[in-house]
Parts: sequence; C-alpha cells; structure tokens
Amino acid sequence: MTRMNWYEVAPDGAKALLGVHSYVMKNTNLPEELIHLVFLRVSQINGCAHCIDMHSRDLRKTMSVDKVALVPVWEEVPHIFSDQQQAALAWAEEVTRVSETHASDEAYAAASSAFEPKDLVDLTIAIAAMNAFNRLGAPFRLPVSAKAA
Repeated sequence: MTRMNWYEVAPDGAKALLGVHSYVMKNTNLPEELIHLVFLRVSQINGCAHCIDMHSRDLRKTMSVDKVALVPVWEEVPHIFSDQQQAALAWAEEVTRVSETHASDEAYAAASSAFEPKDLVDLTIAIAAMNAFNRLGAPFRLPVSAKAA
C-alpha cells in the first residue's frame, strides 16, 4: 500500500524538523560520522527502513561496510568502535528506549564522562530528532533507495 508523503502534506512541519536536523549537522561539535552512526542505530531500533537505508549509505562514505554491518551488535565488538562511538551508541539506545530505561543514572554518568556538557545535550537533541523522523518515516513507509539484487 502506498502511503502519503508526510513532508509534502505538512511542509511547515517538515521544515521545523529539518531545522533541528540542520542545527545538529551544522551547529554542533559532534563529528558528522558520529551523528550518522547514532542516526543509524536509532533508526534500527525504531525499524524505519527509509532512515536505515539513508544513514547506512551516509556512513559508508567514511566507514567500512564491515563496521556498518556490525552497528546492531556494537557491544559484542567493542574493539571495532571507539570509546566515544560506544558511549554515543549506548546513550542513543538509552534515550530511544526511555520508556523502558528511564534514562538511568548509570547511563547518564557514562555518557557524561564521554562528552562535554554541550556535546551531550547536542547528542541528545540528535537522538530526539531521529526518533521524531523515524516516527514519521516508518508509519508513512517512505521509500528506500536500495534495490533487489
């Protein structure tokens, strides 16, 4: 079933969300690769095919295919991901699953030790923004660029 294109139906809402995305990409000290890594992991948790497709493509510009493939199991291969990447992935999972985790003190302490205060806030904004995009992309089944072999 073809579903509506949410950003064409509500362009002002799309513009507002894209403003947050623009802030994260252009006005933070977070490395672009780290942002896309977090975007991918959040999208995997939320099951947004469009965003998984897009952010895995973004990551493959700077990261090996092997490493991208291991994002869902990053905790099992800590030697593949930097300490900062691991901290960002752990915080992304904690915040994305906030109804289950309640953003535990332990997770907050770990994230706080890996990021400066503003960077942690910006990382959390990035996570929140991707959760918002996923909650539009998945229900409205935005298309993917991937093709069948």
